Amino acid sequence: MKELKELIERLSLEQPAGWDSLPDIELYRDQVLSYMKRQHSLQPEGAQLTGAMINNYIKSGLLPRANGKKYTKDHLVYLTAICSLKQVLSVGETDDLLKLQPNIADVQGFYEEYLVTMEEAFRETAERLEEDNSKEQLAATALRLAISSYAHKLACEKLLDLLKEKTPTAKGKNKKNE
Repeated sequence: MKELKELIERLSLEQPAGWDSLPDIELYRDQVLSYMKRQHSLQPEGAQLTGAMINNYIKSGLLPRANGKKYTKDHLVYLTAICSLKQVLSVGETDDLLKLQPNIADVQGFYEEYLVTMEEAFRETAERLEEDNSKEQLAATALRLAISSYAHKLACEKLLDLLKEKTPTAKGKNKKNE
């Protein structure tokens, strides 16, 4: 199957740009939107980032405000992560997850770890697809992937709940105790 081989190849090769490949200059919103399409070339057209989404992420505190009308390398990092995470988490859950990352203040360190995690997940998926070649095997794999996605989503949501309960507030208390 030609399409399956292409998917496997794309999963193996089409990853977001590394830290050193991100633009060093500030970008206007239209440039950011265009850049994000390249960062997430595997996402369907309807799932692509829009200007309204950027506004909502800024209003919710998920994304820092632009410098004037320009966006920095840090903005591109956050948007790259947000665009993939929003496929399985709500904006609030994405915000919680990013804030809980131990190295989120070191944007470069966070991004490099994010890319390694994404590469591992995509490689594992591509390897799983390479094993199956009949229509029946592919159908079973599609079901396993869907159920696995569901299980991972449930576990992620529960972990976020547990982590939020144990995260101390500014007063030194646990959120659960307030």
